[in-house]
Amino acid sequence: MPLVTPLSPEHDLETKQLAEFFNETLGFCPNSVLTMQHRPAISKAFIELNKAVMENKGRVTSSLKRMIAWVSSNATGCRYCQAHAIRAAERYGAEQEKLDNIWEYKTNPAFNDAERAALNFSLAASVLPNAVNEDIKTELYKHWNEGEIVEMLGVISLFGYLNRWNDSMGTVLEDDAIESGNQYLEKTGWEVGKHQ
Repeated sequence: MPLVTPLSPEHDLETKQLAEFFNETLGFCPNSVLTMQHRPAISKAFIELNKAVMENKGRVTSSLKRMIAWVSSNATGCRYCQAHAIRAAERYGAEQEKLDNIWEYKTNPAFNDAERAALNFSLAASVLPNAVNEDIKTELYKHWNEGEIVEMLGVISLFGYLNRWNDSMGTVLEDDAIESGNQYLEKTGWEVGKHQ
């Protein structure tokens, strides 16, 4: 059981209209957003932040942003966000080999050095204590400019919020997200856990 029950998509019409963004990214409005509607200012601000963070201004692709989100969510242990991130990566065109091997991004040949630098940054920025150091910075600057690094940290920070929200809330995973989690993540131990 979730800590707080999600409200109907019809509860706040402004949130509903803004949440159409998620029909593209996930194919449904997340239960997390439906729960945030208990305070519509939070749901609306969250959706606007999500849209701003996920907008592409440089070479950080939509699929890479979702893989950055997955690494961050995996580091924190949020199974809800892991399933959402891998589903969105798939919907935004991540190559099958990357989806199948996201757990091994550090060594799998499907990932290039620029992607590894971004994903290592996500991991280092998501653990406690924070592990972003000079080596992480050096690798980032070999492949990415400052605006792109800001985009990446925007994704990591957004998912830091979502990881805390969904793990604390025990947000119920949607069927489509469970399907994606089972398809790509189950082989290495992913399960729905408390998000049933």
